[in-house]
Amino acid sequence: MPRIVVAPHLRHHVDFPSQQVAGRTVGEALHAAFAIAPRLRGYVLDDQGRLRQHVFVFVDGRRVRDRDTLADPVGDNNEVQLFQALTGG
Repeated sequence: MPRIVVAPHLRHHVDFPSQQVAGRTVGEALHAAFAIAPRLRGYVLDDQGRLRQHVFVFVDGRRVRDRDTLADPVGDNNEVQLFQALTGG
């Protein structure tokens, strides 16, 4: 099962320790994570179910391509990392 890792800044808002979840796509893995921590959904997805503009998801260090349907594949040994981009000066 893929492992979901939430970056510390985002974890400051929603407590989600790194853990393995079921899923064969980024979307399936994220929905499994949302079942564990429902508040995480609001920080990651917009009201259309797409990644929020300032959220980035990587699978083993590669940025996901499909920000709309989250169909990028994940395998049992993959790590899915969630980051919230920080802006400002």
